[in-house]
Amino acid sequence: MRVRLFNDFHSGHYAETLLKIGDGRMTVDTEGMITLTEDFCNVVGSESELVAKVYTYLHNNIHDDQWLCERAILAPKNETVTKINENILDEVMGETTEYLSVDTVIDSENSTSYPVEFLNSLELSGVPSHKLKLKVGVPVMLMRNLDAPRLCNGTRLRVTHLGRNIITATILTGAAKGESVLITPELENYI
Repeated sequence: MRVRLFNDFHSGHYAETLLKIGDGRMTVDTEGMITLTEDFCNVVGSESELVAKVYTYLHNNIHDDQWLCERAILAPKNETVTKINENILDEVMGETTEYLSVDTVIDSENSTSYPVEFLNSLELSGVPSHKLKLKVGVPVMLMRNLDAPRLCNGTRLRVTHLGRNIITATILTGAAKGESVLITPELENYI
């Protein structure tokens, strides 16, 4: 879209390279790995270094909505997302609040023969983690449509209050930018 709307050549090169990667048209080495060049991305050696590069001067910019909306780290696995989120939360001042998904059943006939602890430890693709840790002031991104077009997949929000039974956030992007919303713990696994 940026290429078409703004004649952004750099975005066009980036999009073309992404398509080559996705289509398997990149040159691979003997181990089947591709080499990413500096003109395509900034290579880092660890998750901590990635957080430091993407969220440079986090302490100074944590309250700048525009600055936050220009940055995101996406990862394919929940374990990686959890590590990166914990690195970022460690950098933000304030108390961490932990939310847990619902792990009980009303009808015991619908229960499984697996222990709840085992089920809660699973990190499955497309399924939110059992634990969600947040702090007031941090940005979050919705991963599911809750109330389209206001609250849809990819909407950025800033957490403004963490209650026992409710999360309050301000919408940072989209048609409802600036609106405050309440999210109940039953929906907490959608953040």
